[in-house]
Amino acid sequence: MLQKVNYEDDAETGDDRQSNLLRPSFYWEIFKRRFLYLLLPLIVIVSAGAGVALVWPPTYLSEGKILVQSQLIPTELVRPTVTSAAQERIQVIEQRLMTRDNLIAIVDKFQLFQAQRNLMSPTQLVDLMKAKTSITIINQTLSFSRRTENPTIVFTVGYEDSNPNLAAGVANELVTRILNEDIRDRTSRASDTTKFLGREVERLQAESAALESKIAQAKETQGTPSAGAIDPLAQMRAEYAQKSAIYSDKHPMMKALKRQIEAAEKTLAPSNSNGVNLDALQSQREAIQKNLENASAKYAAAQLGEALEKNQQSEKFEVLEQPAVPQEPIRPNRRKILSLSLLLGLGVGGGLTLLLEMLDKTIRRTADIYGLFDSHFVVALPYIVTKGEVLRSKRRTRLLIAAGVGFVVLVAVLAFVLLPWDLMIAKARVGLFR
Repeated sequence: MLQKVNYEDDAETGDDRQSNLLRPSFYWEIFKRRFLYLLLPLIVIVSAGAGVALVWPPTYLSEGKILVQSQLIPTELVRPTVTSAAQERIQVIEQRLMTRDNLIAIVDKFQLFQAQRNLMSPTQLVDLMKAKTSITIINQTLSFSRRTENPTIVFTVGYEDSNPNLAAGVANELVTRILNEDIRDRTSRASDTTKFLGREVERLQAESAALESKIAQAKETQGTPSAGAIDPLAQMRAEYAQKSAIYSDKHPMMKALKRQIEAAEKTLAPSNSNGVNLDALQSQREAIQKNLENASAKYAAAQLGEALEKNQQSEKFEVLEQPAVPQEPIRPNRRKILSLSLLLGLGVGGGLTLLLEMLDKTIRRTADIYGLFDSHFVVALPYIVTKGEVLRSKRRTRLLIAAGVGFVVLVAVLAFVLLPWDLMIAKARVGLFR
């Protein structure tokens, strides 16, 4: 059987054979021989990618944005009762929100996971709910925030679902629960602080009243010393203080004067052994009075802080963006899938074509013959093309052009018309599940 061999210049040498790789006709000949091995993997892989992109159900994310607003009244005028950092409060609220009871209540309220509820345990439903819920703190501090201890921050609350309306409904429910939990937590803390300080003030007031009663009873029991007995004692104390500047405590005169003072004090002491030291009681009363004043001041400040929390004028959460019904899915990225499948198809088809071409030892050009025989014994005759070959070549060219145009149109339709299909499918699902 005769095989067509491409005619090349007889003067071609071994070094000139490398020039084939630079000729477009060399690659065109390979494409004409192997176009099926190039196009079939491309069509199969792109079709599979398009099928995956169409079958893969869309996932919508509805997300709300919450601002931690600073206190409206200057802290120099009214100190807040709750002083914990905003990030700490967000983490605490997130842990309370993600409890089993709360998540099950949300699942029951919105009738989520109807298809999975019969196949999954409550624990698995809670885990699935947590995986679809996101609470993310935006670390970048806002430009208008100058505080460093508790800077103004923003965090987002989102929920993912295949139904955009359900995603928006659950996200709004999460935002509402977070706001209510923050108000309840801050008000509860302020109320507990006020109650604690109120009980402390009442305790100190009771101790002060009891001590006043003891002091009054001690005065009645001991009586008041006469002025004639107090004056010599006062004189001796004054003399002792005056001479202490001249003599030391070990001087005989100072020792004798000290013994006289002690004897006079014992004389003035109460005769009964159950008497109470009036000076100690008075010192204790002064200490209790000081503690009572401090506790009263803190109690008044706590009452102002509680009023601040109840009126929602302290640091609070404010909704910047309410969760809305998403218009476009976050997954899958259909255009990316189509692009990757197109690149993969080209890579697989090109690799297969290159592999087959490397394994094929068929002689197709004079350069291949020169590799087997001496060039002096080889004569190249021009190939005579028949009319049938010309017709077959024209039909093949038209077929390739039509296939290429159809493929380009298919990719364009899938890439640019796919988004309205998503919206139509989503609307149809909403209508079916209502």
